[in-house]
Amino acid sequence: MDQGSRSFRELLEKRPLNVQAVFGGEPVALVSGRDIAAAARRTGSIVLAANVRNPLTIKGVLMAARDLNAFVLLELAKSESTYCGCTFENVPQLALQYSSELGGGVPFGLHVDHYAIKSREDLLKSIPHLRKLVESGWTSVAIDASHNPDWENLCYTRDVAMHVPAYLGLEVEVGEIKGPGELTTVEEALFFIGGLNSWRIFPDFLAISNGSKHGTYDSTAGEAEGIDLKRTEEIAEAIAPYGVTIAQHGISGTPLDKVSRFSKFGINKGNVGTLWQNIVFGLEMDPETGNAVVKDGMYIKDSGRGIPGELWDDMVRWADGQGYSRKSGDYKKANKPFHDAIMALPERIQARIVDETAEWARRFIKAFHAEDGADALLEVISRRTDHNAAPEQAVVASRKDFTEAASPDRAGAGEKAQDFSD
Repeated sequence: MDQGSRSFRELLEKRPLNVQAVFGGEPVALVSGRDIAAAARRTGSIVLAANVRNPLTIKGVLMAARDLNAFVLLELAKSESTYCGCTFENVPQLALQYSSELGGGVPFGLHVDHYAIKSREDLLKSIPHLRKLVESGWTSVAIDASHNPDWENLCYTRDVAMHVPAYLGLEVEVGEIKGPGELTTVEEALFFIGGLNSWRIFPDFLAISNGSKHGTYDSTAGEAEGIDLKRTEEIAEAIAPYGVTIAQHGISGTPLDKVSRFSKFGINKGNVGTLWQNIVFGLEMDPETGNAVVKDGMYIKDSGRGIPGELWDDMVRWADGQGYSRKSGDYKKANKPFHDAIMALPERIQARIVDETAEWARRFIKAFHAEDGADALLEVISRRTDHNAAPEQAVVASRKDFTEAASPDRAGAGEKAQDFSD
């Protein structure tokens, strides 16, 4: 994107007010998630939403977006912020740094992923915390109360959403994402989205349980990718009158030829997370899916990729000391204790991590049909009179139809054996 163009100057003038307050003097193309969602819908594409557990992922994803004239979302889940070197506090500044290094013309949003609300205590804590995140420059929020029964999910999501500025992006979730098994139903999605609409809450995206999982598919344990696109399409068609489309979570490990068909099933946002971690760690990966290879009960280190073998050995010893199996998803928790060591690696090592990240990001952007999306984003922004991206959405649902008695609770709703939020 040409920083000297009139359209780019207009983009800077129409950035969200929270961004202008923090980065007003910087020519960084940090935009509202609302605008990105609108551009994805307009072009029938999918925005790459990359979970950035390590700063080098930020640089690689922005590099790919620059190369393909695309827009992206950089995201971090609430749980990830507790066990990664990337945090809600430092990601905005890191994004500014790498955007500037790459020329500053890459349009992106900052998305708070899976902001989990599991109790009334979480609800009350969220109010001041989200205000703080908005004030630091985050431009989109995913409220995740899917761990709760349908009625509580609706009420918690409604209450938190009322404290997120309407000009920022909004994602909500119904049906906890934890792999193959029970799928979100059309009835649940309609109750949830219709209920939110009746309270003047207008999400951009709905995350659903459609067979994906966060993390690695362990083929040695019989796990395989199983995203149900038929159910996804049914839900997408049902909620379309509310102006909401689908956010697909858990894409790492999914064949790219299948990914390339997602946009035909009502999906306009694609979350990719574990794959970037595989690249940083230098794990052996399936070349078609990015899924980490498990052999003899452990991940396999590729000596020519990612962090050096010696650092990986240190990481394995640390994980052994924590009692993790050598194919455990809990290896994600090594990000924080080894953050400084990774960021102190020689430039050539960091460069190979960034380059591989950018190559995979380019593959996803192409599979998502999102090349040249930056042009559509500029058009969306130019049609607004000012900085406020709040949606022009109508209330079409009545609150009397969305009561606790009418909620389509399913057996076992609210039960939770472990954390599936990232």
